[in-house]
Amino acid sequence: MILTTTDVIQGAIIDSYLGIVTAEVVYGSNFLRDFFASIRDIIGGRTGSYERLFQEGQQKALAELETRAQALGADAVIGIEIDTGTINVDQSGVLILITATGTAVKMR
Repeated sequence: MILTTTDVIQGAIIDSYLGIVTAEVVYGSNFLRDFFASIRDIIGGRTGSYERLFQEGQQKALAELETRAQALGADAVIGIEIDTGTINVDQSGVLILITATGTAVKMR
């Protein structure tokens, strides 16, 4: 399965467009991660724990996107876009949302 952010695949002919596929990954708040991130916010620097969280989330979202595209009989997913966001749960925390979206296609 080819996963790409481009809308064409060099040398390939798209036979049919199977539809838009979307995958979501949601992570809950973590007190320790949030605490250390707030310290980094004060003293500056990168927040490795959140960087790892987003890397893992993007990988999982792409893996789920691939699974959903395979269920449609796709050979590839083109035009992939990955978005991140938050969902406010209450005053004490948020959920982190990572979404991958693309177009499932069948190639010749």
